[in-house]
Amino acid sequence: MSVPDVSGREEEYLRDCIQTGWVSSLGSYVERFERDFATLTRHDFGVSVNSGTAAIHLALRALDVGPQHEVILPALTFASSANCVLYQGARPVFADCRADDWNIDPADLESLITDRTAAIMPVHLYGAPCAMDEIMAIAARHNVPVVEDCAEAHGATYHDEPVGGFGRVGCFSFYGNKILTTGEGGMCVTSDAALDERLRVLRDHGMNKQRRYWHDEVGYNYRMTNLQAAVGCAQLERLDEFVARRRWIAEQYRQRLEGTELVLPREVPQTVNVYWLYTAILPERYTESDRDAAIAHLDADAVESRPFFYSLPRMPPYREFARPLPHSERMATRGITLPSYFALGEAEIDRVTDSLIRWLDRP
Repeated sequence: MSVPDVSGREEEYLRDCIQTGWVSSLGSYVERFERDFATLTRHDFGVSVNSGTAAIHLALRALDVGPQHEVILPALTFASSANCVLYQGARPVFADCRADDWNIDPADLESLITDRTAAIMPVHLYGAPCAMDEIMAIAARHNVPVVEDCAEAHGATYHDEPVGGFGRVGCFSFYGNKILTTGEGGMCVTSDAALDERLRVLRDHGMNKQRRYWHDEVGYNYRMTNLQAAVGCAQLERLDEFVARRRWIAEQYRQRLEGTELVLPREVPQTVNVYWLYTAILPERYTESDRDAAIAHLDADAVESRPFFYSLPRMPPYREFARPLPHSERMATRGITLPSYFALGEAEIDRVTDSLIRWLDRP
């Protein structure tokens, strides 16, 4: 679906780590990766961690989100976004998505704010930037911090500003299938010096930075290794290339599928969608069973595909938080995600689209 490309300087930098002995969570590559990634998002500080989930959890913990609080996030996203809210004992409040770009609906979001709302968590779904001007205006009106989930959107921009650069904290994932990978890993970015310091303390077991082995609070072992950061540095050198290739792949899919019944992803004006995974939606007359049949048909043709993320309140851990989410439900039950890896060529794209079109054109 999304195979990483590690043909740059990854091996060179890994050999340097091994030869110098800097293989754990200290080393020059950690510092370099944090600095360079913060610069990419136009923030002052980057705090590397060992997963994108850890990044979101650390951000919520550093903002003192707790059992008395609610966090508003989209229903249409991967489960880790909601899980991190639950880790803190807070209540996830699910907002519906917009029909046009599939991202969180600012109008629905604002209707859900209460005096218990401790954070707003927009998710830039599949690499498409959320409506950040509207979201930030809502957050300012209600004095609520924004934690951006940018796990799928490395390099995406909104009005020429990078995603992750709008909120109090931006959270990224570097899992193996992401546009930029460290195998496993993540990053918090912020321009708040006090928050940066708190994130670093919590990342390292809650240990006091001036008094070694003294713990003022319970923290976590969420550190990234120098080996992972070395891979990240090499990947970051090629981010523009990775994004350009994802956008080229999306254009190839669009050209081949735009005459079909499928609802295709769109790029909102003044945004750059990085198309982490190219996802199409079957029209209204199709059911979830039809979507699953389409995936089975592709599989029989040796084409890997996946369903859209489920609308989270449909699943057991989140059912108690259910509310009407008509757009999210429709998208989740009819969406198909197609291969989008860096090395995907025109012949492979032809094979994917030919198979899908044959299924759509069946009697």
